[in-house]
Amino acid sequence: MNIYGLEEIKRVLPQIDLTPIIKEGFIAYSSGLSVVPPVGELLFEDPPGDVHIKYGYIKNDDYYVIKIASGFYGNHELNIPSSQGGMMILFDQKTGKEVGILIDQCYLTNVRTAIAGAICVELFAPNSLNCIGVIGTGVQARMQISYLSNLTDCKKIKVWGRGGKSVEKYIEEMSLLGWNIEKAQTTDEIAATCDLIITATPSKEPLLKSKNLKKGTHINAIGSDSPDKNEIDHQIFKMTDLTVADSISQCLERGEISHGIREGSIEQKNIKELGSLIKSKSDYHCQSNQITFADLTGVAVQDIQIAKAVFNECKRLKT
Repeated sequence: MNIYGLEEIKRVLPQIDLTPIIKEGFIAYSSGLSVVPPVGELLFEDPPGDVHIKYGYIKNDDYYVIKIASGFYGNHELNIPSSQGGMMILFDQKTGKEVGILIDQCYLTNVRTAIAGAICVELFAPNSLNCIGVIGTGVQARMQISYLSNLTDCKKIKVWGRGGKSVEKYIEEMSLLGWNIEKAQTTDEIAATCDLIITATPSKEPLLKSKNLKKGTHINAIGSDSPDKNEIDHQIFKMTDLTVADSISQCLERGEISHGIREGSIEQKNIKELGSLIKSKSDYHCQSNQITFADLTGVAVQDIQIAKAVFNECKRLKT
């Protein structure tokens, strides 16, 4: 069995074009070509944290994959990342034999999440962006932006976070990467002035409200990956012209859409699945009179696809 650590994983990533690989996974999922059981999870109260276990396989493929990823949200007080523990385990799909472990410390989960966000921006955001709004200052608030650099000429960002120091650090670090960033005083300011909004927090109370949201805006909701998390005012679903789920079945149980369903703000029949829209190759870009929304809860096919690609590349370089 081959075991690869984070250093080896990071070394091979630049050599892999992951976006089409992740897209293929979403298409396989929406086409019924994968087996993805419900998410397993452990929720912790003191200190607050969660562990997600996502697993499955694509039919007639080489491997099945089990992914474990944790997030403990008080870790910043210890000066360590919130996403600290994680690995992806690959098994031979024909024999069940374990073939490899990627000890990625949640890094691949963060990468595949950022790529999914970029795919949704590519497909659903307005063709021309004036300002990008970011709610949150953590790992995904950084990575989502980093993966947009090749998709838009817009460099203006407004960021909002609960902690003043975390916002200052975010502005300092991201400015060094060429982004023009200013602090938003409220999330309402982001709603009123930004035409791409990314929410990336573990909040359990809505942060982005409907009252100031303007037409011509696309929203990527990233942070709500457990049933109790909620970043978005469910009333927003009454305003959306296109609502996309990475997995409809999963988003009925967790994520922003699940809150909208429970509150009666949206019906399942009005939800589209990401893989189906990728496959259709139609134009779904947000128009000036529309609001579009993508709920990204994280689907095991993303883990399967990135694990396969990275494992095979690590193995190739070892031979």
